[in-house]
Amino acid sequence: MMLVIDVTKGMQTQSAECLVIGQIACQKLIVVLNKTDLLAEGKKQAAIEKMTKKMQKTLENTKFRGAPIIPVAAKPGGPEAPETEAPQGISELIELLTSQISIPTRDPSGPFLMSVDHCFSIKGQGTVMTGTILSGSISLGDSVEIPALKVTDEETELNVPIMTISSAASPQGPLVPQLQKLCLILPIVPRTEQVVKKVKSMQMFHMPVTSAMQGDRLGICVTQFDPKLLERGLVCAPESLHTVHAAIISVEKIPYFRGPLQTKAKFHITLGHETVMGRLMFFSPAPDNFDHEPVLNTFDFSREYLFQEQYLCKDLEPGSTGSDQATEKAGQATEGLCPRQQWALVEFEKPITCPRLCLVIGFRLNADIHSNMCRLAFHGILLHGLEDKNYTESLLPKLRVYKLKHKHGFVERVIDDYSVIGRSLFKKETNIQLFVGLKVHLSTGELGIIDSSFGQSGKFKINIPGGLGPESKKILTPALKKRSRASKGEMAKQEESAERQEPAQHVTLSLSFKRYVFDTHKHMVQSP
Repeated sequence: MMLVIDVTKGMQTQSAECLVIGQIACQKLIVVLNKTDLLAEGKKQAAIEKMTKKMQKTLENTKFRGAPIIPVAAKPGGPEAPETEAPQGISELIELLTSQISIPTRDPSGPFLMSVDHCFSIKGQGTVMTGTILSGSISLGDSVEIPALKVTDEETELNVPIMTISSAASPQGPLVPQLQKLCLILPIVPRTEQVVKKVKSMQMFHMPVTSAMQGDRLGICVTQFDPKLLERGLVCAPESLHTVHAAIISVEKIPYFRGPLQTKAKFHITLGHETVMGRLMFFSPAPDNFDHEPVLNTFDFSREYLFQEQYLCKDLEPGSTGSDQATEKAGQATEGLCPRQQWALVEFEKPITCPRLCLVIGFRLNADIHSNMCRLAFHGILLHGLEDKNYTESLLPKLRVYKLKHKHGFVERVIDDYSVIGRSLFKKETNIQLFVGLKVHLSTGELGIIDSSFGQSGKFKINIPGGLGPESKKILTPALKKRSRASKGEMAKQEESAERQEPAQHVTLSLSFKRYVFDTHKHMVQSP
């Protein structure tokens, strides 16, 4: 990566963002201090040395510590200067680049994939797509797929108008029945481009070639293709890439991003060569697995995962979400523990085509670029793409993400040694029948099972299979007030009141269960 810095200004907000992207995507860096021609001749060297020291300090806490820094003047005199003005330091920069870059081994195997950066038509020839081959190889006459057209075709499939012709429309009387039947089902189909094209010719640096492979710069000419449909993007071997409507990604927060990463929040997301809006839902391993070794390139659908209201990280301070209740909800994990790996389900606003295991970067483009804040929020790897349009019904139920639910109430009174009445665990309108059979724990140590509702005010009956212990009975037995002299009617009311008195001490009830986010039946599950 070359990080180009205006030597008269130093690091700007976008320069810092470029450096962050470099740390995510690159292993080597060269810093280029440009516009040295604008420095006063007598102070030029001192200014270059000062900026060099500043940049060295900036890089100190990054993976690029000690990276080479070189001064240049790419266009002395600025854009209006005559072409006779020769660039300064460019030959030295090329020499430095040559010494830093290691030439990778090219592999012609694997499916063909090319990144297209320019698309234009040549009259009488066809449409040319120029770019870099990322993987595989290609030969003259091969077929290539333009995935962007699949997305266009999917969109035009919606709301196709149907043309109908009735027999009354003919001035000569009824149409031939067979023709009439045909007309009734005749769709008016919009014109669409073919997704797969045959390679007519190829050029490499203006020279015709018959084949090319990974790493080559190439121009491919195809016919009957409107260049306006592909400004830039991908071209690949037929059926080698898939269009996805949602994806499961690994997530790592960028530490310079201020504020939490909230579930349901929208971000601009770059995957492969496309940027789209996406809504996220964060989840983590179950709490017992927080310390497990991260699995980098696969996603296991057989495991259970814990839903998170937001990405969990150590810099999440108590109260940062706005209230104590919100802080409690921020993560389902307790005691401030952070898992070693986290994931997100990303639902895209429009379908996209990208390779599996491609780099994902999320950011906030709507933030003010001039404010001193990082817009880059997170990065990760695309682990699994959801290709089905109806993924919410066909695929998401297989994703076993659960929420931990905790409810608390009180024992109101004892019925007998094996039964009590509980309250304050549910709202009045709650269908308690859904909770029948679930286990509740009494603060006195007993285990109970919800048996049925009791009355209309949200109370319920609990069976205690092991019976109440002697200490529990003592606590739950209400302290009767001394009776004063009163009439028979008043005495009857006092007796009734005594029967309904609450225990001398409060005995609390706790109910805990899991509810799977994508379970359409909303079943509640408890551990054995």
